[in-house]
Amino acid sequence: MKSTPAKGLTIIIAMMSMIGPFTIDTYLPSFPAIEADLGVSRALLSQSLAFYLAAFAISTLVLGPLADRLGRRPVMLGTLLFYIAASIGCALANDYGSFLLFRLMQGAAAGGGLVAGRAMIRDVYNPQDAQKAMSRIMMMFGLAPAVAPIIGGWLHDAFGWHSVFYFLALFSVIVFLLVLFLIPETLAPSRRQSFHPTNVARVYGHTLVHRRFQSLVFIVACYFGGMFLYIAAAPTLIFDFMDLQSTDFGVLFIPMVAGMICGAWLSGQLAHRWPLARTLTLALMLMTLGTLLNLAQALWLTPMVVSVAVPLMIYTFGIGIAMPAMTVMSLDCFPNNRGTASAMQGFVQMLGNALIASLLVPLLSQQPSHLALGQMALVAIALLLWWRIPSQLEELHSETTKTNI
Repeated sequence: MKSTPAKGLTIIIAMMSMIGPFTIDTYLPSFPAIEADLGVSRALLSQSLAFYLAAFAISTLVLGPLADRLGRRPVMLGTLLFYIAASIGCALANDYGSFLLFRLMQGAAAGGGLVAGRAMIRDVYNPQDAQKAMSRIMMMFGLAPAVAPIIGGWLHDAFGWHSVFYFLALFSVIVFLLVLFLIPETLAPSRRQSFHPTNVARVYGHTLVHRRFQSLVFIVACYFGGMFLYIAAAPTLIFDFMDLQSTDFGVLFIPMVAGMICGAWLSGQLAHRWPLARTLTLALMLMTLGTLLNLAQALWLTPMVVSVAVPLMIYTFGIGIAMPAMTVMSLDCFPNNRGTASAMQGFVQMLGNALIASLLVPLLSQQPSHLALGQMALVAIALLLWWRIPSQLEELHSETTKTNI
């Protein structure tokens, strides 16, 4: 039996999910200043993003089973406190080693809200309503990459780069208080799972051999990676290719986010009307179109705001349609271990982003066409995996247990 959703649940979980993109994007306008203060190169500072993402990915593997054992609230509250401390540490850091350590701590903490929040939504909603709730969360989540660099640019210009991390700490304090006073526990004691290492390993073993689950999480990692490639390369695009300023990140991020928000809205509208296969096929077609247009402009046009932003907006429109449905579908592969399933989904996605930030961005950011080709390769992998998904996708929402753990 489902719990009654708390008032404002989706808004609070959306705010919690915004912490991740805020942590990634808010400090991008401060790259030149941080490089100068800490005495590091652009390539080395970019590694701080990769380290953050790697810590995020690895920590989810522990936080997911903890959310299945202790409940969703303890994981949310504990990781928020840890994140607040790490953000203050980043603000106070005066050398690159300390800064990198606190970025690692931020990454280890930021995954708690994402993992537990997604599981909490599925705890209290049926599949179709969960897709609609995820769509609403995605609409708010999508605002974060747009407003984060704008806020970061304002804070940087007014108070310096340290203020960016004080802002992250303050935002997390607000979310912590909202969770503490407004969100009840959604995981019933009877549904809690063992945290014994043998049981955790057994559950993760099931996720590794579940073909449909693995296909779904890698599809998400690939198509989201196609967007993240441009997020991680934004300083190079903005400063080097388009010759813009630290306050101009919005010209790239706002169209991308607008596409994602519109797509998430449409996904919610289609939740009770279209079969999942048709919805997700539409999403992947839009991503493919955006990728082809992006490659064309990168090959034949000089980088300009409109030529770069429009293809990316089409691409993120497809992401917004696909993400809510694929998230719910992935969790439903393991109905008794949604925290662990959410953790594996987050691990694959964030590890992919870490590899993109650490390997692909330095390799591909020399030319706009190289970035476009990298995005096309990621979308091609997603399409190949999509063709391997069983054709009876519409049965996934009603499937309660095919893998019984």
